[in-house]
Amino acid sequence: METFYPEFLPRFDELLRQLAGRPAAVVGHARPDGDCIGSQVALARVLRALGHEAVCVNADPVPRRLQYFAGDETFARPGALDARDFAAVFVDCADHDRAGREARARFPAPAGVVDHHLSNAGFGVCNLIDPASAATAEILAGLFFDRGLPVDSVTAQALYAGILTDTGQFRFNSTSRRTFILAAELLVRGAKPAQAGYELYERETVGKLRLLQRFLSSLRFECGGRVCIGVLPDGVFAETGSLSEDTEGMVDYTRAVDGVEIGVLVEERPDGIKASLRAKDPASRVDLIAGRFGGGGHACAAGLTVPGEKAATFIPILVAAIEDQFRAVAAVRARPV
Repeated sequence: METFYPEFLPRFDELLRQLAGRPAAVVGHARPDGDCIGSQVALARVLRALGHEAVCVNADPVPRRLQYFAGDETFARPGALDARDFAAVFVDCADHDRAGREARARFPAPAGVVDHHLSNAGFGVCNLIDPASAATAEILAGLFFDRGLPVDSVTAQALYAGILTDTGQFRFNSTSRRTFILAAELLVRGAKPAQAGYELYERETVGKLRLLQRFLSSLRFECGGRVCIGVLPDGVFAETGSLSEDTEGMVDYTRAVDGVEIGVLVEERPDGIKASLRAKDPASRVDLIAGRFGGGGHACAAGLTVPGEKAATFIPILVAAIEDQFRAVAAVRARPV
């Protein structure tokens, strides 16, 4: 088998040395998605197979449709951990704050960071960050195989789920030859694509469908049809019998419209605005748009949170920022080669 991440192996070995003799906390981001949960479960299981004590830590509970992949894994809130000196490894967190204030305070100096977000500047002692990878689970799978570490069927299924969700079922631009090779190796180790697809995409609740109906009815177009924006108003979860986790994947409907270059989901909360941005072309660099509001992410997928805002006042500001980015992209393309 080829080596997938040779440049990361010395740092990965150093990370394992950092964990020696200490309990490990595998920390994921708030409102976890498939890549987050899959990466946490896989890393915790492999660490335990190597003789480490490991626990997964999240600010929020595991979403309903991801509970199958979590299995019997223990997930703790940061404040529920005992006072021991945990060595923290943050996975799929674009920055330290992404795990939530409580996790940042509990683990101010992470032993390691494993991530694939373009905006991640590295905030751990050992940083394993590769924006060219489609998922954090892809990085972990490659490192596990490179080092010949034990990957059983539960670990393989968790990693496969992480890759499947963050590649949009192998459709996004980040999907590479390496992605497919690693996915195939995970199948050899026991991952089940049909089961993963069923758990992730064929178990929607009635509340989720009502929420989607409300979202689709809110769609509006800006920038001459190049931008599609949908809004979920404050209180919509109670009205539709849905949960905040049911917004997962909803923004993709805005990007899927023919002619749209950037799709946006704007969610109103009691304390402000949360927005997700998706682009068809990496040149759109929605991570830079999100960065103007303190957010970040990938060239084609990013998010932001703005306290104290309402959709009616925030959307014009966001549209102006998108227009600025369109102009910047056009200027770059107009330059002589």
